[in-house]
Formats: sequence, C-alpha cells, structure tokens
Amino acid sequence: MVELTIDGKQVSVPEGSMVMHAAQELGLYVPHFCYHKKLSIAANCRMCLVEVEKNRKAVPACATPVAEGMVVHTTSPMAVAAQKAVMEFLLINHPLDCPICDQGGECQLQDLAVGYGHSESHYHEEKRVVFHKSMGPLVSAEEMARCIHCTRCVRFGKEIGGIQEIGMINRGEHSEITTFVGKAVKSELSGNMIDVCPVGALTSKPFRYAARTWELARRRTISPHDSVGTNVIAQLKNNKILRVVPFENEDVNECWISDRDRWSYEGLYADRVTQPMIKNDDGVWREASWEEALTEAAKGLQKVHDSEGAGQIGALSAEYATLEEMRLLGRLVRGLGSEHIDSRLRLSDTAFDEALAGVPWLGMPIVDLNNQDTILVVGSQDLRREHPLFAQRLRQAAKAGTRVILLDSTGADALIPQAQRLTVAPSQFAATLAQLNEALQQETQDDNLAKVVSSLKAEGKIAILMGNAVVNHVQASNIIAHAQQLAKSLNATYGYLTSGANTVGAYVAGAVPQNGGMNYAKMLNNPLKGFVVLHAETLDMANTPAALEMLNQAYSVAITPYKTDAFHWADVILPVGPSTETSGTFINAEGRAQSFKGVAANVGDSRPAWKVLRVLGNLLKLADFDDESSESIRDEVLAQGFTSRLNNEVRVSPSTTSPQTDKLERVSDVPIYRNDPIVRRAEALQQASVPAFVAINQATIEKLSLTAGSAVRIKTPSATVELPLIEDNHLADNVVRIPNGFPETAVLGCINSQLTVESV
Repeated sequence: MVELTIDGKQVSVPEGSMVMHAAQELGLYVPHFCYHKKLSIAANCRMCLVEVEKNRKAVPACATPVAEGMVVHTTSPMAVAAQKAVMEFLLINHPLDCPICDQGGECQLQDLAVGYGHSESHYHEEKRVVFHKSMGPLVSAEEMARCIHCTRCVRFGKEIGGIQEIGMINRGEHSEITTFVGKAVKSELSGNMIDVCPVGALTSKPFRYAARTWELARRRTISPHDSVGTNVIAQLKNNKILRVVPFENEDVNECWISDRDRWSYEGLYADRVTQPMIKNDDGVWREASWEEALTEAAKGLQKVHDSEGAGQIGALSAEYATLEEMRLLGRLVRGLGSEHIDSRLRLSDTAFDEALAGVPWLGMPIVDLNNQDTILVVGSQDLRREHPLFAQRLRQAAKAGTRVILLDSTGADALIPQAQRLTVAPSQFAATLAQLNEALQQETQDDNLAKVVSSLKAEGKIAILMGNAVVNHVQASNIIAHAQQLAKSLNATYGYLTSGANTVGAYVAGAVPQNGGMNYAKMLNNPLKGFVVLHAETLDMANTPAALEMLNQAYSVAITPYKTDAFHWADVILPVGPSTETSGTFINAEGRAQSFKGVAANVGDSRPAWKVLRVLGNLLKLADFDDESSESIRDEVLAQGFTSRLNNEVRVSPSTTSPQTDKLERVSDVPIYRNDPIVRRAEALQQASVPAFVAINQATIEKLSLTAGSAVRIKTPSATVELPLIEDNHLADNVVRIPNGFPETAVLGCINSQLTVESV
C-alpha cells in the first residue's frame, strides 16, 4: 500500500493506483470527462489537472501514479486555474445549443461549466462545424460538433463491447469521432456509448426530442428479457415510458445494460389489447366487460373440467411472467386437479424433468464468472446475443486470463478471447462431452480435444455452463448427464445460463410440472382440451405450427398484453400489463430474487395479471385465491426458503451417443431482438434486427449444389419457405442455421424435422 495526502487528508491505496483513485477513496471529487472507472485511462480531456507538491506544472489526476508521501491539492489556486483553462479550451468549439440538446439537464459539461467556466469567452472566431454521422437506428450522432474527444465511446466499444466500431480520424481541431467506412453500429451493447458520453454528441435516436430530462419521472425496475436480472431506471412522461437507462448494481449488471433492455420499451405500447375480448361461435371477436369475459373464461374451463376431466386442462407461461403470476397460475391449474403446467416453451425433451433433482441455476453468483480460471460453455449458439451481459463478464474475465472454451454448432463470434473452440453438429453435443471425459482418462489422438483437455486440466477454478441450445435439445437430459459427468471428473462448478428473466422463478413458483404432470414437450405430443396461456405467444413455442393447432383445437384463455397472436387461437382474451405495469418479482440465474413495483399506468382497461388470475380462481371457486396484494403471494413463496432447492444434480446416467451422420441438421437459435413479444414489437430494435436467413458453410453449400447470396427453398414435412442463403464457414458441416422467432421460419415446425435445402 502507498500512503499519500490529498487536500490535507491521508489515504492508503494499492501500489499502481492513480491520484484519481486515491481521491475517490477519500470521497473527493476531481472534475473530469474522459476518465471512467470501467474504462482504460486515456488522459485526453485534461480536466482533472491537480497540483502535486514539488511538481512545477499541474498533472492529470487520472494518469498520475501515486507515490509514497505524495502531497496533492485538488482545489489549490494552481489546480483551479488549470481546470478553468481546460474548460475554456473545451468550450471554444462547443455549440451553444443546450436548449435543444437531449443531454441538457444531465450534461457533465454543463455541470462543470457552471463551476469552472467563464461567463464570456476570449474567443470570438467562428466555431467549427462537424457533419453528422449515421450510426444506425439506435444511436444518434446528429450533433457531433458537441464532441469533446474524450474517446469514452471508442474505448467502451473496444474494451467492453469487444468490437471497435467507431474511432477517431484526423488530428488537432479537425479530429472527429466516426464509424468505420460509414457502417452502422451493430453491437448489442451500443447504447452504453450514450451513457458514457459526457456531452450530447451521442444520444438515443428513438428518444430524440421526445422530452426534456427534468420532465421525466424516474422509477427503478428489472429488465424482463434475459436471466441476468438487469437493474434499470424507467423514465416516464405522462405515465408513459420514454427512456430506459441503467441502474448501477455491481453484483448484477455493473453499470451496463444491453440494447434490448434499453429500447424494448417501444414494444410496450404496440399491438396492445385494451379491452377483454370474447370470440363468438362464428369466430368473430367482440369487446366485453371484465365481468363477462372472466365469467366466460371460468365457464369454459369448468366445462372442459366437467366433460373431459381435470387431466385435460393445461397451463403455459412465458419465462418473463412474474413469480406472483406464475404462482397463481400454478394454483389455478392444480386447483382444477391438473399438474400440466410449463414455462419452458422451447423444451423438446419429454424426459427432461425426470433428469432434474432440483432447480437448475447458474451454480454460482454472477460476479464469480469473473473469478474462474477456466470456463466451458456448452450449447450457447450465439452467446453475446443470447446473454449480452454474461458475455461481457466472460470477455473481461478472458482479458484477465480466464481460459474460455466454447462448444457449439454455429461458431458465432462471441467477441471473447478464446482458449479453444469446438464447433460440432447439435446431435454431437453429448458425444463430444463423452469424448472429453474419455480424453481426461487416457490420451486422445484428436488435437482439438487434446487442447481442450489441456485447458480443463490446468489448475484453478473450473465452471461448465449449459446454454439455451442444450436445454431446448431433443436429447437435453443425455447432454446434461454427460456434462455433469465431466464436471465431476474435473471437480468443476456445473450450471445453466438460464434463458428467461424468471426461469429459476418458474421452478420456485411451481410453474413447471410436478407429480407426474406433463411438460410442454409432452403436451405437444398429447394435446389437451383446455389451456390457460399467460403472456406467451406461439412464436415463443417449439414447433409453432403444432402449438398453434394444439391451442386452436382446445378451449384457450389468453392472458396477454398483445392481441395479434392470440386472435389466431384464443377463445377469450384477458388484457393484462407487462412487468412495467405490475408489481412482481423475478429470480435471476444466480437465484437472486428482485422485486419491483409497477412503473407505468396500465394501457386501456388492462389489469395486472396476478389480479386477473385471482378473480378467475374465485369464479372457479378454488381455494387459496384470497390474496390482496402481490407482496403476500411473493412472501408465501419466498418464505419456503427456495435457495435450498437450487440444485444442478442430474439424476440420469449418460447413455451411448449416436455417431456422426451426413443428415442435414437445423440449428435454430433465437435472435436477440426476436426472443419475446415485447422486443418483437419494438420498432427501433426491429430496424436493427437481421431479417430471417439461411446460413450454411462452404463445404455443405458445394455438396448441395447451392449458390451463396441467392434464395433457397427450405422444405420440412410441415412447410416450404424461401429465404436468402448466407455462406458462413464458422458453422459445422451439414448444419443449416435457420433462426427462430420469425413467422417465416416458425412455419417449418419441429427443429428435428427432416430438412431439405434446394435452389429456387
């Protein structure tokens, strides 16, 4: 430790720290622009100049290492004069457009100009003009003359996002921040550039000129789009969300959020159903009162119960339903005498639940991802887009020395320095894990396997994490059995990168089958006569055509914010609010329960889903439907001590795996902006989304006599579609990548269906 004195106060900091770090340790603020605690030190702006005794000139606090006995003054006449001089230089070319700037009111430059700026400039020359840049549909760079060249955005892209999409060109006063060769910024974390920008050079394009910052109410909530449990602040005007920004939580999302978390709010107000609706016998929809619609739904479910039996009623829930909503949905279906309920709607393995001994979870706190020595990620087909913030943590860990190994089918660039990578067909996940386990015991002739085993055998903490493609695989139980066997051989932590905001919560709340109930995959094979569907749409379900037929043939009650999908299969639609319009709780991948209040007013005549389920239970005369608040439901669930149920133990033994074949195999990852009903309706995110496509590697393209860049015809037993063909040589041989979540690709049905690809 090094001892020094700052403004008369003594402080001890680790050797190698900068004066800025020591000042922060004391709680002293040193004015700055380019310094950011999560980014490398650039010392561009010079705003943090301070006086160090025995130094003739002021020095930048962010780039001056501490020394034993150093005496620093941050507010001495020399320091303040230097800081004011820098501020005057920064304002020479800065436009005086604060009244129209979206950053106005929360601008670091404005704040510091009050304390360190002059009332009048010494410079009367014309200010320079910087032409606006196009950075895509999300980030606005329309006023780049405001830029003060702090390079925070450049460093963020390179160091946190993992890809340098913007940089600085030219020199001196001609310097400009711009994208490379005019391309749009496509990083899934690009919105954080707006947050780190200390001026109004980079702003949110969807929010542009929508409101002044002082008009916005700020309310804390939790993002529903992935399993991190990202903490965010929703900013509202007239009870409508207009902007979402991060809320710092070092243990969860640090100070970052993904673009999906930031701009999905647009989807909260599109395609909403504002009144309860009932489908007449002639198939025509009509609006109804809440009393009539709830009574109709209760009568329909009771009729199925009485005529077909309790075992013919099922419930399906999206993974972003709250803990409270899932609990009441479970009470409802079990109160009717059925155990058929599931929230894992992309599940394909009918035996998956028999393989689980408890609630699958990450297996460690999220912050421990940064502290592993070796991490093997199995079956995450596009890690940085499925789990943007998990990928960001793994990226930082890899830069610090963690060996990251990926086993997948797509070879998608995770922007993570990798020790090794194995890209195999989906059918070979289990076989590859078995080969790794064998190679631990005896030497292998396969160089790739040998390199992976060498990394796994290295000393230190090891983690093996299952991605979404494993859980959704038709052989999921066998794959996780092989993965557990490998984890035990290595004494490694074993866990899951769970897919949804409340995947862990679904197990805790009982929104998965128990006591012999059918999971989603079994229900698809044995269609029921009645369904209650909470928040989910058929695009969220494996084998969408079969799911649509199953719901169409049954009496189906849709409890949903959105109308378009439910119009095709529901008999009654009960409009409810998404998580922003209700109080609730999510349990993230690490088992952290995070509760939140509703931050926005309900749209139209919609209601919180837990209230709708409570009244529906009352109308069906079921027990335990007397809760007056969501908090009482939450407390009842959490009082059972769910953390003791977090258990990744697998109860089945690994079985022999099938050899590699030449049969075409489909990989169906879900693109980042297609993974739930909210993001699919967010206009700006859809503009940034990649349209549906087919991707095959060169060897397979040649074998099938196809031409990259042309349209191809995809045939399965359920449908035929035409899509553009992309050559992707990262893919495994005989693998056809067709993303899910699109209406065009969903019609192809089961991902394990026989598949043919031919020229149009």
